[in-house]
Amino acid sequence: MKHIGIIGVGEYLPEKRLTNADLEKTIDTSDEWITTRTGIKERRLAAKAEAVSDLGYKAALEAIKSAKLKPQDIELIITATITPDMSFPSTACFIQSNLGAKQAVAFDISAACSGFIYGLVLAQQFLARGVYKNALVIGAEKLSAVTDWNDRNTCVLFGDGAGAAVLAPVSSGGILSSYLGSDGSYTDLLMLPGGGSRNPASSHTIEKRMHYMKMQGNELFKLAVNLMSHAAEVAIERAGLKPQDISLLVPHQANTRIIMAVAKKLHFPADKIFINIQKYGNMSSASAATALCEAVKEGRVKKGDIILLDAFGAGLTWGACVIKW
Repeated sequence: MKHIGIIGVGEYLPEKRLTNADLEKTIDTSDEWITTRTGIKERRLAAKAEAVSDLGYKAALEAIKSAKLKPQDIELIITATITPDMSFPSTACFIQSNLGAKQAVAFDISAACSGFIYGLVLAQQFLARGVYKNALVIGAEKLSAVTDWNDRNTCVLFGDGAGAAVLAPVSSGGILSSYLGSDGSYTDLLMLPGGGSRNPASSHTIEKRMHYMKMQGNELFKLAVNLMSHAAEVAIERAGLKPQDISLLVPHQANTRIIMAVAKKLHFPADKIFINIQKYGNMSSASAATALCEAVKEGRVKKGDIILLDAFGAGLTWGACVIKW
């Protein structure tokens, strides 16, 4: 098995900012209420004409440039998203076309907030066996398109953006271990009920606002803390390491209280945790991807560091990945 590592990262965040002060003008909430419960101060919103493939394309360009490659060099494109441009064709195919990456195999995966980690692990399998020479993994979301802006319990949480990583064989290190999990018995806790084959678009689904996200936040909180902690522990153990060997925890950015509860269970000090939720909110599959990119840009990740990615999302899905940079 070859060592597979990340050789380039990129991100794209839309220009428009929606602050807590902005939300105070439209719904019954406050900056203090949102900040205390979530840690979020603002989030980015894509323009009306911007589709998820547009966000992913821009993040992909930066990641490819960072990897010192050209789009034509890319052989595999995996896009993790729960807000695709359309049901089909895949968002990955739109991105492939925009990039001009004609040699690439392209497809989407749907694992919600765990999607980027699922994509990394999937790409690793192809590359380690020599099926492809490199892979572009993208996490991209336009959650504003499926957010009910009349629901104060959910509309304060989500934002839009994209992050990407290029993977390739490396001489040493790279992805040391991973752990993925799912439990479909909790599908009702976070879902988009309308628009699929179960509830096709109709006047009824529109009237019942079924084309917006539905979430049972209190039930998800405890599950998120326990499952993210477990995933991290298993991934660290599989790598033959201990929590104190981890240089930086880069978690899914769902809620500051969840992140800190996970860190406490793992005995991670605050200076070993990367958090950017205050700027972007929860961007589902794009959260861990953009957090990793920003950690690299800010110098929080250096050669030889051991990084832990950790995520939890609808499905339920969860996953963790240990990477030696």
